Amino acid sequence: MRRGRRLAIDVGDARIGVASCDPDGVLATPVETVPGRDVPAAHRRLQQIAQEYEPIEIVVGLPRSLSGGEGPAAAKVRAFVQELARSVAPVPVRLVDERMTTVTATQGLRASGVKSKKGRSVIDQAAAVIILQNALESERVSGNPPGESVEVVI
Repeated sequence: MRRGRRLAIDVGDARIGVASCDPDGVLATPVETVPGRDVPAAHRRLQQIAQEYEPIEIVVGLPRSLSGGEGPAAAKVRAFVQELARSVAPVPVRLVDERMTTVTATQGLRASGVKSKKGRSVIDQAAAVIILQNALESERVSGNPPGESVEVVI
């Protein structure tokens, strides 16, 4: 397991959830929810967060269908991460499978009494936490960085 803080990002149309972990990769915690409708502003804020946290990498959830295919949401995320990767370089950005993370986050928050309307921004952060926990577990088990590396296209 590589030592170093990581960030995870759950990209949505309206909101972007951000989570971080400790340098040992043991505990993932929510950071904030970034408004997602103004994409340039979102990229600026994510770049600031990356500068503040100094991660060894950023993992971004890639929405896939239950069958594993990619649809329009995955294409949006792939376009989003290209700009993100350029803005945070040389920090590597990786795409990881995020199937069911928002559903899992919503169920967990509902079980703890958080109402869906009030909890929308918290759900995005919780989904980012789940993405990061899954990525950390994948690396612990395999010994390899999680997901696929995003190559910066200039």
